[in-house]
Amino acid sequence: MTDKKSDPDEPAADLRDLPAFSDGRNHSLPGEPEWPVRDVVVEYDEGWFVGGYDRVEQPDGTEKKYYWAELSPATVIVAVADGQVLFVEQYRPTVRNTQLELPAGIVESGESYTEAGARELAEETGFEPSSTSLLQEVWCSTGVLRHERGYVFAEGLEPVDVDHDSNEFLAPRAVPVDEALEVARSPPTNDATLEGLLLAEREGLL
Repeated sequence: MTDKKSDPDEPAADLRDLPAFSDGRNHSLPGEPEWPVRDVVVEYDEGWFVGGYDRVEQPDGTEKKYYWAELSPATVIVAVADGQVLFVEQYRPTVRNTQLELPAGIVESGESYTEAGARELAEETGFEPSSTSLLQEVWCSTGVLRHERGYVFAEGLEPVDVDHDSNEFLAPRAVPVDEALEVARSPPTNDATLEGLLLAEREGLL
């Protein structure tokens, strides 16, 4: 799938006007460019991510294609109860290993990071928080990704029915707070889990 400006010498249209980004899905859209964007090309739209490139004029006058993959915003949850951090154990086919991770998921349209965090925590682990707060919002892997992530702290957990998505095969695991970072640093691990725990520790929540 390709969406282009009709005149490559004109700045690119707002991404929100392109069919791939005006479909009602939740998108991680960048701000206004500081370098002139001469063309925007969408090469892939798989329903859960969009891939393409911007043809950009660099400060020295040369042009280069900057490739990107856009993913919907996600929430990552640091949930603590009774001196333990709630993880999920999950096999990741992309990297072909099983990891202990913080619960996480996509932010749906109209949701805040904290609302999405509470929903995802309940769906993945069967525990609903009474309180959530946003620790940090970040852009991820900015050399190639357009992907926003919000880290959420959750507490006051109460059991509810689990409602896994059809492609989720995971199990909740409780880890003592004083062991959580050591567990997260043991390979295999991932950036979201380490970052979430470090942020919570820095805020004095672990």
